[in-house]
Amino acid sequence: MEGGAEAVKSGTRGGGQVCQICGDGVGTTAEGDVFAACDVCGFPVCRPCYEYERKDGTQACPQCKTKYKRHKGSPAIRGEEGDDTDADDTSDFNYPASGNDDQKQKIADRMRSWRMNAGGSGDVGRPKYDSGEIGLSKYDSGEIPRGYIPSVTNSQISGEIPGASPDHHMMSPTGNIDASTDYNMEDALLNDETRQPLSRKVPIPSSRINPYRMVIVLRLVVLSIFLHYRITNPVRNAYPLWLLSVICEIWFALSWILDQFPKWFPINRETYLDRLALRYDREGEPSQLAAVDIFVSTVDPMKEPPLVTANTVLSILAVDYPVDKVSCYVSDDGAAMLTFDALAETSEFARKWVPFVKKYNIEPRAPEWYFSQKIDYLKDKVHPSFVKDRRAMKREYEEFKIRINGLVAKAQKVPEEGWIMQDGTPWPGNNTRDHPGMIQVFLGHSGGLDTEGNELPRLVYVSREKRPGFQHHKKAGAMNALVRVSAVLTNGQYMLNLDCDHYINNSKALREAMCFLMDPNLGRSVCYVQFPQRFDGIDRNDRYANRNTVFFDINLRGLDGIQGPVYVGTGCVFNRTALYGYEPPIKQKKKGGFLSSLCGGRKKASKSKKGSDKKSQKHVDSSVPVFNLEDIEEGVEGAGFDDEKSLLMSQMSLEKRFGQSAAFVASTLMEYGGVPQSATPESLLKEAIHVISCGYEDKTEWGSEIGWIYGSVTEDILTGFKMHARGWRSIYCMPKRPAFKGSAPINLSDRLNQVLRWALGSVEILFSRHCPLWYGYGGRLKFLERFAYINTTIYPLTSIPLLIYCVLPAICLLTGKFIIPEISNFASIWFISLFLSIFATGILEMRWSGVGIDEWWRNEQFWVIGGISAHLFAVFQGLLKVLAGIDTNFTVTSKASDEDGDFAELYMFKWTTLLIPPTTILIINLVGVVAGTSYAINSGYQSWGPLFGKLFFAFWVIVHLYPFLKGLMGRQNRTPTIVVVWAILLASIFSLLWVRIDPFTTRVTGPDTQTCGINC
Repeated sequence: MEGGAEAVKSGTRGGGQVCQICGDGVGTTAEGDVFAACDVCGFPVCRPCYEYERKDGTQACPQCKTKYKRHKGSPAIRGEEGDDTDADDTSDFNYPASGNDDQKQKIADRMRSWRMNAGGSGDVGRPKYDSGEIGLSKYDSGEIPRGYIPSVTNSQISGEIPGASPDHHMMSPTGNIDASTDYNMEDALLNDETRQPLSRKVPIPSSRINPYRMVIVLRLVVLSIFLHYRITNPVRNAYPLWLLSVICEIWFALSWILDQFPKWFPINRETYLDRLALRYDREGEPSQLAAVDIFVSTVDPMKEPPLVTANTVLSILAVDYPVDKVSCYVSDDGAAMLTFDALAETSEFARKWVPFVKKYNIEPRAPEWYFSQKIDYLKDKVHPSFVKDRRAMKREYEEFKIRINGLVAKAQKVPEEGWIMQDGTPWPGNNTRDHPGMIQVFLGHSGGLDTEGNELPRLVYVSREKRPGFQHHKKAGAMNALVRVSAVLTNGQYMLNLDCDHYINNSKALREAMCFLMDPNLGRSVCYVQFPQRFDGIDRNDRYANRNTVFFDINLRGLDGIQGPVYVGTGCVFNRTALYGYEPPIKQKKKGGFLSSLCGGRKKASKSKKGSDKKSQKHVDSSVPVFNLEDIEEGVEGAGFDDEKSLLMSQMSLEKRFGQSAAFVASTLMEYGGVPQSATPESLLKEAIHVISCGYEDKTEWGSEIGWIYGSVTEDILTGFKMHARGWRSIYCMPKRPAFKGSAPINLSDRLNQVLRWALGSVEILFSRHCPLWYGYGGRLKFLERFAYINTTIYPLTSIPLLIYCVLPAICLLTGKFIIPEISNFASIWFISLFLSIFATGILEMRWSGVGIDEWWRNEQFWVIGGISAHLFAVFQGLLKVLAGIDTNFTVTSKASDEDGDFAELYMFKWTTLLIPPTTILIINLVGVVAGTSYAINSGYQSWGPLFGKLFFAFWVIVHLYPFLKGLMGRQNRTPTIVVVWAILLASIFSLLWVRIDPFTTRVTGPDTQTCGINC
């Protein structure tokens, strides 16, 4: 096992290793080597604990569940007398004799104590919050204690916040603890099952992937020959047009390479939820599943309806996961009282909804989508009271909707004096740009019970402080505030972030993610598990490629075979440690070949330790500080150092990195999450208010190295890129039932504005220091993964050559010139081969991925539509921002529900300047087709041959813009007035231009009067 070598190094203190059971030194063997009880994972256990475990315990390693082997000097136990082992009967160790009853009792007590902590009682490390009053930022930094920074020793916190006992279940990036459930291993079959991996890779069948790769190579060869021919055969009478077309084709070729080769190693994955339950969630025993903090972000309740957010929250509270391990945090970055009141109503309705869905195991657990399903809801239901309960619950939900609608109607008109809360005090967020931080715990342990008396997950409302003159960093800043609040209040080891319109469609989604994150081998290097985005409410034909199936089902599966998918902003479960800027454990890479080097295989290790150290420094980006928990312990408690000086240095470095909060810094040192048992809810809420103050991030590394990274409106791409650059890998999880579902803007204008925002974020990254073209070299980012990130940032630039290429057909038809010279039969073979290779690549790609041809074709069409509109505007807006400092406002995509009929929004026309370029291109190409055809009719049979190439070129543009044309026509061909006016204007201009060219006038060439004279 690769982790074995690293595990021996974990837990070091001073000059030896610390037993993770009792806290004593592990000790050494007679040869002077560190004693390793388990030769598989190297879990640190001292000799007495090892002997006790073999004789009176489970006889297995607490971490990997591998049965302990008999070491040299260990007495044989029953069943081992006849085993062929290397152990001697004489002891070479100085450890207490097994006959010492006091010592045995002491070890047994320590073992039971460790198991109790590792077992994780539901209340351990989880403070009980009452549904209390709203907390304001009156608790300023002056009232918060500024004690010294605690240090971790045997899962305890020493300092002003003592007694931490987090939920244990697996190792941290710097440790090697896998506190799995202490199973009774009497059943050998169960023992084997619990040691099985929780997931596996499923390679694409070679019969499908190998032809695909062969066609890619063949297409690359044909493309090279085609470009060589184009460059070496210029068109003399249309040299400018030829030159522009060749430049565009070279750019298209480079763009295709960047997009294609990261899809060379696609894989699928399978998860084993039954094994996860056997290992961490056995019935009748305390659950060992990791705690998860779930973030929901919202800004404007008018664009993001409260009912949509409420459904997302309800699906979270009803998720199939231990309730004491789930905490839901809702970020209201608009400080809207409407959102606050709607969340209060949601928490009350959840007391009825959650027991109903869990009793009957219904899916999905968002009531709006459950009750709107057009399926037989009685299928597989056998409980006699189901129909009665369902009718009652549907009535309850309809009454809940009425109450939410009433809140929305009331919020339409803001009172002059501002909003007033029920207790008569003004709402603190009346001024959305100048208000204190607010935290409200709606559902906690003591107040969060459903109608049947069962506990509900925590539900916390958070609105960070905002003051004039501070940079708040939009969504990225709000997410970082949630990271800090959750760390202080609950400190779940993993975090799931969802947009307010993305509800949990598969109640076992968290368990699917835990199959990767809690795997003892795989989980230690995983920074996040990304799920694909799936959408409701999209028209059947998906006119504007809203499902984005090619990206989610092809591109991301290809990246999963390299270093993992990019982070796409929602539906992602994070490892909290990775977000804190730590590096993953370094694995010893085996010597690889050419393909492994393409995928990022590491170079050979240096022979000397000095060379290894230099190389290590070279591979780590200087801007990314590396903190390991054992290094922190050594700095604080190591022998030979002055304690006060070391403590002060540790405190200063951690506060500079994480901010001035002793409680938050202490939470970052807890390897397995959890909060101190001794901390009171009042003190934690006070500290939580402090960490969301607008000045907390000043002079820290938040947004630059920690948390969501600032500098782009697409903070998701940047955040994932930084993690991959440090060496983390991500996982792509595609369960059969989609884990999450959301809404997408099916209106043309809204869709283009959404694409504009994504493209603008990519342009911002392209012109920043984090550009993958030059950032992170010498680190651990794999070669093909860098290809994918480069393509993610430069794709908007393709809009410029694409715009030129879409205008060229019209110019060729209007001028009678063409960008390709007359070609021979041999040269035509390469043109035909190129088109055939393009089609073959697409067909084979659809074959191994399962993507339909209609989805693939819609993606191709919208690539052109978005490229000549949204991407083009993004390039110019990005240049204005970089060169002139002119910033553009972030527009929240509307999540309004479709209440006016099926897909009514699809036919709604909203004029925007983004529609001008594609409308212009569409009209000039139509005019060019008419002009070219009329010219050919007038000129005779010989002009039809060259015309076909030009017409094919123009029809290629028109066919790709056909969905855009349908969007302009609206429902039942009702064309908006602005489109008619624009079409008439352009048609008039080109008509005048056509009259000026006058192609129907026969041009007679007379004699040269200068040569022959006037009487010639």
